[in-house]
Amino acid sequence: MLDAIGDRQLFSSWFKKRSSWENWFTFIAALFALPMTPQQLATYQQCTGREAPPDKPITEVWLAIGRRGGKSFILALIAVFLACFREYRQHLIAGERGTIIIIAQDRKAARTIFRYVKGLLTGVPMLARMIEHERADSFDLTNRITIEIQTASFRATRGYTLVAALCDEIAFWRSDESANPDKEILQAIRPATATIPNAMLLCASSPYARRGAMWDAYRKHYGKDSPVLFWKAPTRTMNPSVPQSFIDAAYEDDAASATAEYGAEFRTDLESFISREVVDAAVCLGRHELPPRDGVPYVAFVDPSGGSGTDSMTLAIAHMEGDRAILDCVRERKPHFSTDDAAREFADTIKTYGIASCQGDRYAGDWPRQGFAVHGVDYQFTTLTPKAIIYLNLLPMLNSKRVELLELATVTGQLCSLERQTGRGRDIIDHPSGGHDDIIDAVAGALVAAAQRQAQEVPIVAPIICGGPHDTPIPGQQLSTTEKFYRYYNGGGGGQWWGPV
Repeated sequence: MLDAIGDRQLFSSWFKKRSSWENWFTFIAALFALPMTPQQLATYQQCTGREAPPDKPITEVWLAIGRRGGKSFILALIAVFLACFREYRQHLIAGERGTIIIIAQDRKAARTIFRYVKGLLTGVPMLARMIEHERADSFDLTNRITIEIQTASFRATRGYTLVAALCDEIAFWRSDESANPDKEILQAIRPATATIPNAMLLCASSPYARRGAMWDAYRKHYGKDSPVLFWKAPTRTMNPSVPQSFIDAAYEDDAASATAEYGAEFRTDLESFISREVVDAAVCLGRHELPPRDGVPYVAFVDPSGGSGTDSMTLAIAHMEGDRAILDCVRERKPHFSTDDAAREFADTIKTYGIASCQGDRYAGDWPRQGFAVHGVDYQFTTLTPKAIIYLNLLPMLNSKRVELLELATVTGQLCSLERQTGRGRDIIDHPSGGHDDIIDAVAGALVAAAQRQAQEVPIVAPIICGGPHDTPIPGQQLSTTEKFYRYYNGGGGGQWWGPV
């Protein structure tokens, strides 16, 4: 590969200023167990925490590199090199194609890497002649190898025979359907490489919080004698052409963020809001929705959206049974949608549960109030603001097992992905970069609002007389609406309904 980088007929035109790529050349030497100069060995030791260089090619590598360090281009270069210069046909059965898959966190990042792959393939005449078919997200080569770009999904990798998998910005992969999508995708990748000897897995990212697959790999393999290589380096170590003044300005603006973004250090100011084990304990398996019941005081909470952006509009309905908050129903309208249609649908659901009001925040001014009022539902502004207050009230309820959640992947996924960050004066709890919290906002709001309403109820001391002779009220009789909304008492010469004053 280093020979190909230095060859004028291959890749040398992409490395005109070779001095800025020297540490990447050292990484490539480590990846393929090539001889190192004393200077390269020192760089290797600095970036891996190890003493001895590899004595055989590495098949699994993790790269924690600062932003603008060049990792996406190097991933594309490795993909093209493996596809064009290694022979895999002896490991493929008739009609089977080997695939080099490059997985990115979203379509924008995937397009960036694909442009690199396309430039490398089409920019070299001898490689361009190997292109059999070009599609919007893949190249089929004449040697039965396909280079394909995909976004992060554990379902997308199934059914492939992988000769290599290159995962870009893996620390930022997020999914509403899973609390740990990075681990699930890796679990799906590894069986797809089983029939190809020396199939390669490369995972690269600027680091983020101290959790997830990259953090686990760092703890297990950095600085240790392991078959898995973990390479960690700041931006300017791998790309000294990035101005130091630019890095300094980033540190001055937000030191915690810049330490991760450009210093390649895992952030210490972020932590998971809640553990997966606590959330799993609250989920009622097999329960996806509870039907409305007569006499149950339900609470509805809406997280509104304008319909044209990236946020969903969501609804959750909950109630209390004793000291337990029960999640009954969740609805979501994903963009793009008509706000009037969404308000009508949610209003119909709310009224099905015997309530005529809902709570929500002040998003977009008065349109939610007006939109729901048209359909017979009173939209009330919640007092539970900012949303961190909702989450902080929900946390002890979950920890003390006083919550019953529906078995919905989007609910558990968004709840488990919430992050707590220490701010100035109060903690900030929010979804991760690139993530969503629309559903869990509504769910948490409904559960906490139901518990809050119960806590604010006043014991009832007076009967509501519904008919018949009632000469003798019951002294000291007290009923709370946490019991059935009305209780019938048969005495005093007739029937009495006892309920809230």
